[in-house]
Amino acid sequence: MDRETPLATLPVDLPSNRHITGGEVTDIEKVKYSQDLSHEEVPAHTGITTADDNEPSVEEKLTLRHVPENLPLSAWLVAAVELCERFTFYGISAVFQNYLQRPLDGSEGRGALGLGHVGATGLSTFFQFWCYVTPLIGAIVADQYLGKYKTIVIFCAVYVVGILILFLTSLPVALAHGSGLGGYIAAILVIGLGTGGIKCNVSPLIAEQYQRKVMAVKTLPTGERIILDPALTIQRIYMVFYLCINIGSLAGIPTPYMELDVGFWSAYLMCLCVFCLGFVVLIVGKNNYIMRPVRSSVITHAFKAIWIMIKKRNTNAPKPSYKAEYGGNYATPWDDVFVEELKRALVGCKVFVAYPIFWVVYGQFSGNFVSQAGQMAGHGIPNDLMQNFDPISIIVFIPILDRLVYPLLNKLHIPFRPITRISLGFCIASCSMIYAAILQHYIYKAGPCFDAPLCDASIVDGVAYGNNIHIAIQTPAYMFIGVSEIFTSVSGLEYAYLKAPPSMKSFVQALYLLTNAFGSAIGEALSPVAADPSVLWMYTGLAVASFATGIIFWIIFHHLNEREDEMNALEQYGDEAVKLRDAQKMTHDPMEKQHQVEREPSV
Repeated sequence: MDRETPLATLPVDLPSNRHITGGEVTDIEKVKYSQDLSHEEVPAHTGITTADDNEPSVEEKLTLRHVPENLPLSAWLVAAVELCERFTFYGISAVFQNYLQRPLDGSEGRGALGLGHVGATGLSTFFQFWCYVTPLIGAIVADQYLGKYKTIVIFCAVYVVGILILFLTSLPVALAHGSGLGGYIAAILVIGLGTGGIKCNVSPLIAEQYQRKVMAVKTLPTGERIILDPALTIQRIYMVFYLCINIGSLAGIPTPYMELDVGFWSAYLMCLCVFCLGFVVLIVGKNNYIMRPVRSSVITHAFKAIWIMIKKRNTNAPKPSYKAEYGGNYATPWDDVFVEELKRALVGCKVFVAYPIFWVVYGQFSGNFVSQAGQMAGHGIPNDLMQNFDPISIIVFIPILDRLVYPLLNKLHIPFRPITRISLGFCIASCSMIYAAILQHYIYKAGPCFDAPLCDASIVDGVAYGNNIHIAIQTPAYMFIGVSEIFTSVSGLEYAYLKAPPSMKSFVQALYLLTNAFGSAIGEALSPVAADPSVLWMYTGLAVASFATGIIFWIIFHHLNEREDEMNALEQYGDEAVKLRDAQKMTHDPMEKQHQVEREPSV
């Protein structure tokens, strides 16, 4: 084949009822379209007008506005379950710092275990770490054995047991008899196992409720013709999903007041009741959910295929077609598409490598930021209430981005791809750390304790109060974190779903969540410096690390923005996409096959 043969004229047969999503015309679509025109190049204008509900032409994909669809009912049910679970998780987490740090005698305000700042931060960070390791367990159970729905039900039951332990051991009589610390440790181990099994499965489950795989033309009542774009709908699903997560996290508003006015046990009891409500929704809505069948041994096959890649030093080596051409004494109980999907997932995993730095920054809002607020003049506002400005900012900005900013960018044909969004999120997260460092500096400049907050000079009626700087000034730090989450965390969820093989959605999601565990481990290592006055320099270092990571991330991975549609093509085109990739490779380098044979050892 001529080296200069345009890709649009490659004779690759593709089914006419399939296509790739993403808002731009891909090489695969050009091949398909060129066949319709007897292998002529794609013209600039064809005059084709596609009927509603049919796949648009190439020209229409370039010129018509791409819009997302609304979520189906089953997706809203899954979102409601996640809202209740996150309400519980954030409701109990919101009061953990005070529960652990302050003593039961009330000398520093309402408390229970009296472990101090460093001890409380260490245990809280371990809880975060554990919660993001356990998704691997839930993913294996779901993808290889039970499926997502059954796995979620089982781990919900485990979650309930954990909250019951926490509630019972936080009762005044239990604390008075020394059961608090042991009960807390047992509870976070069980709760962490439960939330991990839920978290890795509920995220792909909500996206699977949307079934359209092919773009479709639709005419609005105004007469405007638009394209319903599945890729944009997946983006919207995860925006709504994250919105529900953060509505649930507003549990951090009532629980600090319940802690202050009644006791920690009342906050834990309320969270238990809300979680049980979500459990009921999950069970009652069973018949509405769309559930993928389990593909047995899929994870085992994935690791076997990766081992063949490593052993052969060739990512195509596990393909049956490769084995048929070059020979080999290894089994390949999968097809070429599975290997290509696995390669795509590995690309996603490379992107996830940068995430631990972001999670270290993110983890500050529920730990050190709470302690920082406790060093300020509260004016009747509980120090652990301030962290709710993080979800509030997300609740405010997600509708703005989803309904105004993103549609405007689509209308102007300005791509805002995942790698770009993730890089921007890192840079915004660094702004939060810069603000926290500056604020910490001003806390140390304020009396009465200056760089030793909560000293004896601040004690009034037996209670230590913060330095004379208003607690509300901390608000922007939380807002920067919230906005950064919309770009980095939401895009990560979306990327993990779209790049995962259909039968390994939970497992790849668990690998993405595992980056949060690594971030927590780094945060654990930093806990000794999370004390006065070194915490100021910790914030400064995290600001530099987050900004530098965002820039380096963009430099290394921005080329993946251009390959976004190509990578997503596999789920729509399957074997044909693999054929196209191989044909494209041979077209651009006709010596590739010869070189590959020379590299392959004789069998």
